[in-house]
Amino acid sequence: MRILSVATIGLAAIVMAAGFVGSGPQLVRVPLRPAPTIPLRATIAIAPPDQALTFARSGEGANARTIAVTRYRDGVVTGIDLTQLLRPGEDAIDAYNRLGYEVIAAFIAAARTSVSHDAATLAMPVDLRAVHAAVATNYPEHADEAKVKSGPFMFAKIAQPTASRAAIPASKGLLDYEVELCFVTLAPLEAAAGAKGGLILCNDVTDRAALLRGVDTNDTASGKGFTDGKSSAGFLPVGDLFVVPREIKAFVEPLELHLAVNGEERQHSRVTKWIWDLDRLLAETAKRAGVVWTWREGSASLPVSRAGILPDRTLVLAGTPAGTIFQGPGPATFVRGTFDWVTKFGRSGPIAAIIERTITDDRASGGYLQPGDVVTIRAEQLGTLENRVK
Repeated sequence: MRILSVATIGLAAIVMAAGFVGSGPQLVRVPLRPAPTIPLRATIAIAPPDQALTFARSGEGANARTIAVTRYRDGVVTGIDLTQLLRPGEDAIDAYNRLGYEVIAAFIAAARTSVSHDAATLAMPVDLRAVHAAVATNYPEHADEAKVKSGPFMFAKIAQPTASRAAIPASKGLLDYEVELCFVTLAPLEAAAGAKGGLILCNDVTDRAALLRGVDTNDTASGKGFTDGKSSAGFLPVGDLFVVPREIKAFVEPLELHLAVNGEERQHSRVTKWIWDLDRLLAETAKRAGVVWTWREGSASLPVSRAGILPDRTLVLAGTPAGTIFQGPGPATFVRGTFDWVTKFGRSGPIAAIIERTITDDRASGGYLQPGDVVTIRAEQLGTLENRVK
């Protein structure tokens, strides 16, 4: 009789938590594990300079060279070396802030020689900060697959960006991918002024186990736990190109995001299927100025002042479409999690038991990223990423 009572209470708790963890069927993907792939030999359309300035960078430190990209064909990037235009130590953001769009565009138009680089050898195109603003469930179909009902919400991602071919560190958790368009502030930017800046592709790598263990199931939109799951070294590879559009809204409109694992397409969506556009993301970031989250490294907050100003070189991650590995626990996981809780005489709490059962079952499925898996991301006019899990 006592066991029946405990089970009844547990089932009631499950129903209360269903807004976060859901009750739909669990999708288990077992990634293909082929022999190591050759580097991505993509051909990418590049915007003409009258529509957008596209930058790449080769080499590091004193050997760094920034180029204005004019062609991206068969994995080879061709463009104009900007060394004569840049001061020592400057990157594309420095040059843009000092010279402006028109001067750089005119330099490109007047150039008579070009240089070429294998895209696989390119460095990060610009220098970026390590604290960024990100949005969860900004694409309706992804919100549905994750079983999150509370709509888009912001959180802090703390990770130093890495180059487009950098490895993703293997994890004992549940390693997931997320292709995202990322807005880049060029100078300190007042959120109310709207999205005036650059764009870059990002892979918002996530440890779903850490995220699930930290999330507040009573208030998912608080963002609690998301910094835990998304903030580790190597969890933010960025694309090989950095783009500054003349008109950012018009530039973004036709863009499509693509992500594949070991050659199998997992995510594909038009960027503008989002709920909050870039202007709204900046406004929502400013609304949370001063909000502090507790996470495993101490505390975290969004990179915005109380006056609503974001620092230069900050990323605003615009969310991911459907197709992530995480799909939310299915009915069998609910039953098994409840049984775990009952047999342990309620020591851990019903929701914690269901979360741990979800993690255990998902790990056993083999569907999350494993060492040797290769995640490839591409978008016309924005370039590519190819990241192997090591």
